[in-house]
Amino acid sequence: MKIYTKKGDKGQTSLIGGTKVPKHHLRIESYGTVDELNSYIGLIGSHDIDSVQLQVLKEIQDRLFTIGSSLASDPERSTKRIPDLYDTDITYLEEQIDVMTEELPPLKHFILPGGGLASSACHLARCVCRRAERLAVHLSETSSVDDRVIMYLNRLSDYLFVLGRKVALDSGNNENIWVPRV
Repeated sequence: MKIYTKKGDKGQTSLIGGTKVPKHHLRIESYGTVDELNSYIGLIGSHDIDSVQLQVLKEIQDRLFTIGSSLASDPERSTKRIPDLYDTDITYLEEQIDVMTEELPPLKHFILPGGGLASSACHLARCVCRRAERLAVHLSETSSVDDRVIMYLNRLSDYLFVLGRKVALDSGNNENIWVPRV
């Protein structure tokens, strides 16, 4: 199988189900941003972080492929079976957040992104995750989007924030606390 097909050379691409749409279509932006997020998750995993969190990140990457498949499907025409996202995928993230939170000092201030390379990568991923969530919400206003996709992305951004704090703590880096000028 060749990596290039030349089918998109005129600015069109196909959704799962065969529907052709422009490459700037909101559905393409949505799953493209999820793909970008998945790459940032991979970047986090390339740092020296806790092995438990590395396994969680691999699970997240798998779920992001599931979300990407869902967003890449034409809800009106696709008959292809794609992987499902479950409520337990969302509760899994909540459980991971709770475990990490128990080890962290109480949050009393806003945190500026930073705290070392791995922590910074978490904050970048969090921002991309929030963008993916906004795009999925926007898409849901005009087309079918599984509610769990939006819930998962919302919870994932929370997970990435807490992971950024945990990674900074584990590496001995201080959090950047925002002290506003007033």
